[in-house]
Amino acid sequence: MSELNNQIPATFDPFADANADDSGAGAKEYVHVRVQQRNGRKSLTTVQGLSKEFSYNKILKDLKKDFCCNGTVVQDPELGQVIQLQGDQRKNVSAFLVQAGIVKKEQIKIHGF
Repeated sequence: MSELNNQIPATFDPFADANADDSGAGAKEYVHVRVQQRNGRKSLTTVQGLSKEFSYNKILKDLKKDFCCNGTVVQDPELGQVIQLQGDQRKNVSAFLVQAGIVKKEQIKIHGF
């Protein structure tokens, strides 16, 4: 019986390496840029996950001016503050955030369609 105990491998956790890498607080926080279909050809772009140290209203003001669209900042109980823009502005928003130095290109996740 003692030989059998020696042959049984210890439990293997396939996610142990991933959990160890995520131990640094905020090391890989992503900014999610999504598009939502409204009615007909209308769509809505949402930006979520920006750091709380940034002024959402100032970022929104620059986005609206650069892309000639309307937008708002919405307070969501689960997601926090979310920027909403009219139209499909996913590529424009991601390029703006990288160019302005707000986030790195690796931290942006683009969703939709």
